[in-house]
Amino acid sequence: MRMTLHRFDLPLRHVFTTAHGSQNVYRALVVELEQDGWRGFGEAGQSAYYGQTCAAMAAVLERLRPRIESQRLDDPAEFWDRLREEFLEDRFAQSALDCAAHDLWGKLCGEPLWKLWGQRLENCPLSDYTIGIDSIEAMAAKLREYPGWPAYKIKLGTTDDLAIVAALRAHTNAVFRVDANCGWTAEETIRNSLALRPLGVEFIEQPLQPDDWDGMRAVYAQSALPVIADESCRTESDVDRCQGFFHGINIKLGKCGGLRPARRMIDRARQLGLRVMAGCMCESTVGISAVAQLLPLLDDADMDGARLLGRDIAAGVHVERGRADFPSTGGCGITLLSDAMSCAIEI
Repeated sequence: MRMTLHRFDLPLRHVFTTAHGSQNVYRALVVELEQDGWRGFGEAGQSAYYGQTCAAMAAVLERLRPRIESQRLDDPAEFWDRLREEFLEDRFAQSALDCAAHDLWGKLCGEPLWKLWGQRLENCPLSDYTIGIDSIEAMAAKLREYPGWPAYKIKLGTTDDLAIVAALRAHTNAVFRVDANCGWTAEETIRNSLALRPLGVEFIEQPLQPDDWDGMRAVYAQSALPVIADESCRTESDVDRCQGFFHGINIKLGKCGGLRPARRMIDRARQLGLRVMAGCMCESTVGISAVAQLLPLLDDADMDGARLLGRDIAAGVHVERGRADFPSTGGCGITLLSDAMSCAIEI
């Protein structure tokens, strides 16, 4: 097996702002694994909040290059397990490698990954489309730019949160989900939930700081809306902790280390009666095609990352008005576009 690393700086369609900060460029590391003439791809994005940079991720993978390239891929789960202890806290790099391995494995087998897992695509949940924080007028314009989606995720954490949601409600009858990205207090969350419910909000994602478990206990007991853990649920060990504090979890591949642990998190969440969502950051179609393989196992999905980009680098699973269109090719169905390398940055 041979590994190649690609670095991309991809402009966003609009400046993307959350309670954590703003960005106008998405920086990605794409891992390419090649074996027997087939190539698999996986992606992880740079994240200031999680302390991840493309350079650091690349350094981890370069350190492990001899071990990675000395192996033959027969089962991506066993591949992940053999390398697990090497990554320690470097889960973003681990995820990019794991997704590349799953994509390659499916291509070697000649079947889509979801099919190899014994899943079906009927009744998959539809994805929402995310509206980043901005002026109310700009947020309304972003919503109008992508009409017809079944649900919109509205980023909040401002002094005008309720006014934002009320104003956007005038432009669509679609379901709303709100994501405060740790920007509220427990009291605000409880109060806001009462006002947001009549506005057609389905649930609130990560209202409090990740370690505010006392506050979440009060929110869980008193909120008029379900609450979903994101920053509070990063890895497998966090799922059990969320029971009794959240009604569901949002799994992100970069946070947990890839598709292998994500599937275990889904299984455990089901055992605990938790709602299960899988989400994204601003990944290209490389990353979106990987997370889309989990769709048959989910209640909710946030897979709009590639739609937030001004330029994509791959073809694969395409999300249009919330519905995922899966290619018939093997693995995650990922192919880099012919001109992708023209915007690659040397590592």
